[in-house]
Amino acid sequence: MSSSPKVTVIIPNWNTERWLTGCLDGLRVQTYQDFKVLLVDGGSTDNSVALVSEHYPEVDLVTLAQNRGFAPTVNAGLARADSDYVALLNVDTVPQPNWLTGLVDVMDQSPPEVGSLASKMLALNNPTLIDDAGDTFSWYGSARKRGLGEPATNYDQVADVLSACAGAALYRRSFFEDVGLLDENFTSYLEDIDLGLRGRLRGYRCLYVPEAEVLHQGQGAETARSRYVYLLTRNRLMVLLKNIPLALLWKHAGTLLFGQFYFFLVYKRPFHSLAGIISLLLALPRIMRQRQAIQQGKTISNQALEPMLTAELGEPRLRDIIKSKLR
Repeated sequence: MSSSPKVTVIIPNWNTERWLTGCLDGLRVQTYQDFKVLLVDGGSTDNSVALVSEHYPEVDLVTLAQNRGFAPTVNAGLARADSDYVALLNVDTVPQPNWLTGLVDVMDQSPPEVGSLASKMLALNNPTLIDDAGDTFSWYGSARKRGLGEPATNYDQVADVLSACAGAALYRRSFFEDVGLLDENFTSYLEDIDLGLRGRLRGYRCLYVPEAEVLHQGQGAETARSRYVYLLTRNRLMVLLKNIPLALLWKHAGTLLFGQFYFFLVYKRPFHSLAGIISLLLALPRIMRQRQAIQQGKTISNQALEPMLTAELGEPRLRDIIKSKLR
């Protein structure tokens, strides 16, 4: 590798020693070699740091005092990245040999308005199925993995997508300099959707790259269900309030409200859902300041933005859930 590699691969880690070998071994056999690996550890209490220090001396380690969530951990790595491109990679992945080659080749050939690239993420336990082919976000406030559970052969073309899953993505460093880093107030979950939307509002595009394959376990960090509900409830509303113009919020108000009601019921964690809503309300002054800055920097029309969010909930219909309970 050169002293100033073209790509920095940032891996956030917290007590996920069991996944490290697959991830780091996958990076060792990449056909593209002009990169460095930066592993940011959020105060792990397992053997993660010792394992990397002993067996992967090529990896640069950043150790934080405590786990503050995905977004702050990634940002600690971004602050140290000086390469033209930055890749984010989850620890519960196994990047295939041509992963970085596929991403870098497309980014090199793309115009500057392509700020990010989404990988072809395949299910670790069944690589014939898609885990994620770019992320979507709906007017219900639901985020979905594009192509989840579908045959991998269905997603073999480069395509524009709303956002890249930050579990395996490539970004221009200039994109972060313009749009900003991940919003640390999200802690974990939907921070990549928020980043993708902020980029879209400023005129950037995100492309899905089918040649960039990564095997992905998903939920490798094993977040407790109660905390997951709390974070998702708060964060989906934060994405909407920060990024969506008032005219579109009003136009889709019925759909948005139904979405919050839907998830309140299906999560079956009313206290944690309410805690997420209360946390959002307490943060409203800050969110409104962020919103003002984002909307002032918006360069696309509402007509261009509206179709970027889908009209599909992407979840079982509420009436079908109720019927199944009554049987």
